[in-house]
Amino acid sequence: MNVSILGLCFFSMGILASFAQTNQTNSSATTPTKAQQEIIDLSKQKWQWMADKNVDKLAQLFDDKSKFVHMSGTWKKDEELEIIKTGSIWYRKADVHDVAVELFDDTAIIWSRIRLESTVRGSEAKVEFTVTEVYKKRGNAWKMLALTFSSVRDTHVIKH
Repeated sequence: MNVSILGLCFFSMGILASFAQTNQTNSSATTPTKAQQEIIDLSKQKWQWMADKNVDKLAQLFDDKSKFVHMSGTWKKDEELEIIKTGSIWYRKADVHDVAVELFDDTAIIWSRIRLESTVRGSEAKVEFTVTEVYKKRGNAWKMLALTFSSVRDTHVIKH
């Protein structure tokens, strides 16, 4: 019996070690290009503006036709800004674990693994998401076209 339990413990440690190895391998992405880093920085700034409820900066960033996909629904720019302004959803802190960016001419897509700490209609929430953001270059500025929250398991990995 003790041998079986000991064997199960070693088996479990082996599985955990393989997951740890996988996560280390996937998190060591290549160095982003200057353009990719610009999008990464813009996305980080956006999370801070959301935490600060800075709807003026967000209004400049969000394209007039932008859409936002949440767990409870999909809405447009004006609704997202109102939700942030009133605190109906307060994005207090987004801890970004991993990021992948692809550029297609004047369009950028960024996938981020985040742990979001928020207040949703008065209730505290801490949830893991993969967030997909789509940006389009308009003149010298990037405009966000879409932001989608996808609920994921802890073992979810973004392929680079």
